[in-house]
Amino acid sequence: MADRDQPEPAAGGGGWLARLRRGLTKSSTRLSDGIAGIFTKRKLETLELEELEELLIAADLGPAVAATLVAGLQRRRFGKEVEPAEIRAALAEDIATILAPVARPFVPDPGKKPHVVLVVGVNGSGKTTTIGKLAALFRTEGRSVWLAAGDTFRAAAIEQLAIWGERTGATVVSGAQGADAAGLAFEAFEKAKAAGADILLVDTAGRLHNKANLMAELGKIARVLKKLDAAAPEDCILVLDATTGQNAIAQVETFRQIVPLTGLIVTKLDGTARGGIVVALAERFGLPVFAVGVGESAEDLRPFAAEAFARSLVGG
Repeated sequence: MADRDQPEPAAGGGGWLARLRRGLTKSSTRLSDGIAGIFTKRKLETLELEELEELLIAADLGPAVAATLVAGLQRRRFGKEVEPAEIRAALAEDIATILAPVARPFVPDPGKKPHVVLVVGVNGSGKTTTIGKLAALFRTEGRSVWLAAGDTFRAAAIEQLAIWGERTGATVVSGAQGADAAGLAFEAFEKAKAAGADILLVDTAGRLHNKANLMAELGKIARVLKKLDAAAPEDCILVLDATTGQNAIAQVETFRQIVPLTGLIVTKLDGTARGGIVVALAERFGLPVFAVGVGESAEDLRPFAAEAFARSLVGG
C-alpha cells in the first residue's frame, strides 16, 4: 500500500488531504474552538495550561499525551502572550513528532507468495469493509489479491466480501455460514499459494475482546495458518473504530495477547470528535498505524501520514 494519492473521482471533492481534513472536522472543531476559548488575549500561564490539558484529555489524546504536550508548551512559551493559531501550530508540530514513528506504510513482502494478512477486531469495527478497501488499493498497484471470508458467523459478511471481490477483481474463498473459520483460512492459504498470489487477506468474525472463547478461536486460526508456513501470517492487523475512543486501548491490550499484532487501521474518524485516540495509541503502544479511514468509499482509506494528520486534527 504505497504512500501516495490515488486518482480521485470527480464527486470526491479534492485529494486525500482535503478528505482527511473534512473527515476530522468534528475532532478539529472541538480542539480549535476550545483553544480559541482558552487563549484569546491571554498569557500562557498555569490556569491556561490546566485548561488546555483538560481539553486535550477530553479530545481522547489521553492523560500521558496531554501532559507531554502541555509540558512542551510550558517550556517554550510560559508567561508569554499567545494567539490560538500559535498554540495550534505548536501542538500540531509536537503531535506530528509523536506520530512520526508509527506512520509506516504497509509494504507486502514480495518474497512471500502470498503475503498473508490476518485482519481482526471487535464487532462493528469495519473489518470486512476495510479488507475490501485494502483489496482495491492493492489491485490498483497491480497486485494479485485473494480474500478469505473467515467471518463464517455472518452470512452478510460472506456476501459483502464477495461483492468486494467482484468490484476489485480479487479472488474470494468462502464456505457455508457456520463453517470452521480456521479450516477455511487454511484452504484459502493453500489455494492462494498454489496460484502464486501476492496477498491473502483473511477476514475474521467480529468478536468482543472480553470473550475468551472467541479470542481462543482467533488464536486457532493463526496456528492453523502456520501449518502451511511457519512465518504466516506475516501481518496481523487490528481494525479499530475511532468512535469507541479510549476503549480502543483495551482492545489493543487484549488482542495482542492472542495474536502478534503488527499494525493498526483506524476507521470511522469522520463520525467522531475522538480523533485524538490515534495519538494516544501511538504513544501507548508504538504499533504502526498503516492507514486511517474517513468515509465509506475506497478512496477514503489511505496510508497514515503523521504531519497531515496532526495539522488536520488541531485545525491547522
